[in-house]
Amino acid sequence: MDNAVYTTLNRQSGLMAEMRAVANNIANISTTGFRKEGVIFAEHVADLGRAEPSLSMASAEGRLVNLAQGALTRTGGPFDLAIEGEGFFQIDTPDGPRLTRAGAFTPSPEGELVTPEGYRLLDLGGAPVFVPTDAGPVAVAQDGTVSVGGTPVAQVGLFQPADPAGLIHAGGTRFEAPGGIEPMDGGAIFQGFLENSNVDPVAEIARMIEVQRAYEMGQGFLDSEDQRIRAVIQTLGRS
Repeated sequence: MDNAVYTTLNRQSGLMAEMRAVANNIANISTTGFRKEGVIFAEHVADLGRAEPSLSMASAEGRLVNLAQGALTRTGGPFDLAIEGEGFFQIDTPDGPRLTRAGAFTPSPEGELVTPEGYRLLDLGGAPVFVPTDAGPVAVAQDGTVSVGGTPVAQVGLFQPADPAGLIHAGGTRFEAPGGIEPMDGGAIFQGFLENSNVDPVAEIARMIEVQRAYEMGQGFLDSEDQRIRAVIQTLGRS
């Protein structure tokens, strides 16, 4: 197969990966705590010998998580928590500890704060946050200290991945940190707020159109090459 066709097919594969990432971002515009993603491309150069120019191809090697701050929306819910600045909440899942910026928590029947999926929120020491809801009003300070009826009972932890570049999207608004998770200082927790998705809908739709047009151009080239090859084969077959 011609090198130009190989290169175009490789490009088309990368554009499809980017289109999937853009479509996922658009689908989560209204998802609390969602972090938009982009595709990381790598260039591969092959030496074809002295008589031929080198061959360059690009491939989609992974996704990059955008950690920009999302806007905060007031809800008034006593267990709705939003982070301003850096950091993540740590939650306990069947697959191990995960990081999230989605702070819509509710108390379980046992009094533990959990996500809508039932995953427990963890404190600075990695233990579940227990809140006795029948002992008075619940207040959460900006440092994460949880007080019930004026008495401190727990402290919500803020965490960060040891290797921010290695953060992996583990589904929904959850992230895995293969390099480890460590406590951090600097972020502020606001009670009665939720953080919106950090997806810019206008920018994402514009990018989707751009990627779609680039894909259509590549497909047009492949169709033209297919017709050219067929014509050559037919000509040779008649000779």
